[in-house]
Amino acid sequence: MNKLILSQIFIYPIKSMAGISIDSSNVIKTGLQNDRRWLLVDENNIFITQRILPEMALISTSIENNTIILKHKTKKIKPITIPAKINIGKKITIQIWKDFCHALHYNTNVDKWLCDIFKIKCKLVYMPDATQRYVDKSYAHNNEVVSFADGYPFLIIGQSSLDDLNNRLDIPLPINRFRPNFVFTGGNPFEEDKLKKIKIGEITFLVVKPCARCVITTTDQENTKRNNEPLLTLSSYRKENNKVMFGQNLIQQNLGTISVGNEIIILERKN
Repeated sequence: MNKLILSQIFIYPIKSMAGISIDSSNVIKTGLQNDRRWLLVDENNIFITQRILPEMALISTSIENNTIILKHKTKKIKPITIPAKINIGKKITIQIWKDFCHALHYNTNVDKWLCDIFKIKCKLVYMPDATQRYVDKSYAHNNEVVSFADGYPFLIIGQSSLDDLNNRLDIPLPINRFRPNFVFTGGNPFEEDKLKKIKIGEITFLVVKPCARCVITTTDQENTKRNNEPLLTLSSYRKENNKVMFGQNLIQQNLGTISVGNEIIILERKN
């Protein structure tokens, strides 16, 4: 079999806003450095994503000198900046799925910028290092923690899996519909489903759970328009327990660095 090579790394500094393609990253206890440590919440401190606010896709993010720059993709609105990391702010309790976590409320000027764009009451909060949000115990191995990602520190997808899907679609879709952290080349379609334990760069990962896909995959990340693809097509061959699966969730067993071009070493396959 041809080698599996890590071809792309993505981080999403603010959950559900546009991601950033990077060449390398530190792996920290919650996942990739600067990945989904910021979160948009409503007036009741409940998390907001593209599921209910697809316009979040139109906010691009970039990082320069430990500062995150937020820009609107289509409107001429002055960009705004936030620190990549904060240690001070008003401590509040937020809800993300079934989890209640401590977060730091940052700045009302940033809130206003976002409220004016989205036309809702919202605020931006940060997950400090002291916050411990645990991976589902059904899949955790050592009390692993996660940022504001849906449930797991990493998502990996094979380029062959996307190519296989696109061969079935009338209009091919980009990888940003699926918001992975890692994309790799090589192997057969859905090669990731066969993996149990892998090493990429300095990091050993356990492949713990297939990723159930939601309406965000049907949202064009450049204009927020939605249709029934790719879920309609995926449901014809990727359905499991009434959920559409695409990609695999990972947890790490150590800390270190990871880079595009690293070979993915297969340490253990699923039976």
